[in-house]
Amino acid sequence: MTGTLPMTPPAYGALGAALGYYGFSVFSRSTNGILLLAVTLLSLTQVLAHSPELLVNTPNRCQGLRRGRVYTLALVLGLSLGLAAGSRVTPLWFGIPVDQVRGISGTLQEDPRSLHERRGSGYLSLRSVSGNGGLWASARGTLLVFFPDGVIPRLGKEREFGRGSGVYIEGILLTPDSGKARWAFRAQAVHVLRPAPALEQIRTQWRMQLTARFAEAPWGGLAGALLLGVKDNLDTELSQAYQAAGCSHVLALSGMHLAIFAGTLAFFLKKSLGRKAAALLSACCVIGYVYLAGNLPSLERAAIMYLLGTAAVLGSLPKPGPSLLGMSFLIQILLRPDSGQSVSCILSYLALGGILFLGKAIHELIQGLIPEIIAQPLAVSLGAFVATAPGIASCFGVLRPIGILAGLIIVPLTTVFMLGALAALILPWSALGQFLQFLYDVLNRLVSLAAVVPGISVAATLSSAIPVSVLSLGVSAGLMVLSHRQKTRRNSLAPFD
Repeated sequence: MTGTLPMTPPAYGALGAALGYYGFSVFSRSTNGILLLAVTLLSLTQVLAHSPELLVNTPNRCQGLRRGRVYTLALVLGLSLGLAAGSRVTPLWFGIPVDQVRGISGTLQEDPRSLHERRGSGYLSLRSVSGNGGLWASARGTLLVFFPDGVIPRLGKEREFGRGSGVYIEGILLTPDSGKARWAFRAQAVHVLRPAPALEQIRTQWRMQLTARFAEAPWGGLAGALLLGVKDNLDTELSQAYQAAGCSHVLALSGMHLAIFAGTLAFFLKKSLGRKAAALLSACCVIGYVYLAGNLPSLERAAIMYLLGTAAVLGSLPKPGPSLLGMSFLIQILLRPDSGQSVSCILSYLALGGILFLGKAIHELIQGLIPEIIAQPLAVSLGAFVATAPGIASCFGVLRPIGILAGLIIVPLTTVFMLGALAALILPWSALGQFLQFLYDVLNRLVSLAAVVPGISVAATLSSAIPVSVLSLGVSAGLMVLSHRQKTRRNSLAPFD
């Protein structure tokens, strides 16, 4: 993990797409417009850091100018694709005055997810709204719904309730605060109008059956959350401790979880099937896993990148990380334009971009100063933190730097725990349960200890992201400059080594 990564045409295309997609959102008064600032500034930092021959007269200037034309073309094409995808995002529209909305109907986009005290949340694709006096109107867009006590357990009892089912929900529309432009609906009663499709019912039942496998074990709630994203049985205090420790991303299904699942599968298949056949079969299993876990934007991003990586292994695509990341963003916003508006999706791309670029620069600086076993994960953790800081500040209002250090221990232990939980689905081995209980207790103590460290509070508004973005940009630029100097110095000393 030395040096820095070059920007590639797909990466420049993704930068243009981000400009077009979120630029369209700004003009459409979307809530995530300010996050475009973070994406754009951090990406432009990479442009300047990785293409110095475009700015100064060097022996590589002619080659740099030729490459610059390719990059410019990729940027323009990406901008066009981003504008096209942004125009397809469905705006939220109620059809009647918002203060008169008393009920909503539509299709559940996902199984409602447990929050705490048997409550939950989920997204509804709107079809109509109702008001007082029999008022009824068509509606469109996607609305976050907070479900009351008792709704989540219905997933395991009613086959027709879950993702894909048509529902009518009575409750109260929560209008945006002055600082947070996020609409939501607090449900008071839920009525199923149309059963979920048969395939979706089977999927929901499989999820509940797998969750039930872990229900009796004290560590089962954590296993269900890590493997399937089902947090119904996850201890509330432990979930809050993960958040306070700056490690809430560990509980959100994303690239780490998919990598563990796919990597384990490929490891056992490679010896018997060969590299390419194992990669193809693993890709099919990844598609099935994502379908079972749910259409989470961050998990979809990871799956697209894995499938692109599989194509790279088979020799039909370029392998550099920036290319895979850029192509993933382009594919995702074109296939599912609304997914780019998800906070988890934005943070997922920012985090991986920080790991690929800033992580490389940080590793270049600390390499040789501390043991490599610590240097690599520390660089990854720092890179992700710096890149995601603007988004976290604007959405959650608290930055938790303790997560940089806590993650060095918690993430590897969680990885081992996930591998053990996967094995527990297959092997009825009592000693394995004791080992998982031990890991669970250790994780509980470590997370609780890290959660004691206070975070840095900022106003949870879009405007609060501006100073954090500027600071993040300054840190990123400084890291790139120092990394470039360090690399140059090492190269100049190389003949004398």
